[in-house]
Amino acid sequence: MTDPRTTVVIEDDLDIRSLVSAVLESAGFVVHAASTGLDGIELVRRHDPVVTTLDVSMPGIDGFETARRIRAFSATRILMVSARADEAEQRAGHEAGADDYLTKPFRPRELRQRVEELAAAAS
Repeated sequence: MTDPRTTVVIEDDLDIRSLVSAVLESAGFVVHAASTGLDGIELVRRHDPVVTTLDVSMPGIDGFETARRIRAFSATRILMVSARADEAEQRAGHEAGADDYLTKPFRPRELRQRVEELAAAAS
């Protein structure tokens, strides 16, 4: 069963991963973080988060493939967080299974609001 306050953060950049984790923890979420898509998939499988934030550009498998693999077994809400701001990338994110798409740089308040909205929509 999905815990309404559990999230997974999948981000290869340590600074951004730390920022996203801190923002979500301050909002009352339990955060599990991974630096690769494969590790993130395992965390989603293990913790069944209500929301997963997912970077697009990562070494190994990218965010699009990570999202597709997560969608194969999980209903977690996926928020893609990427420096890629063009519409084609956003469309590709949605086609891969993302529920929302946030471009970097982002305001912590906006990140928190988007995650809160996704979590509310899941319940």
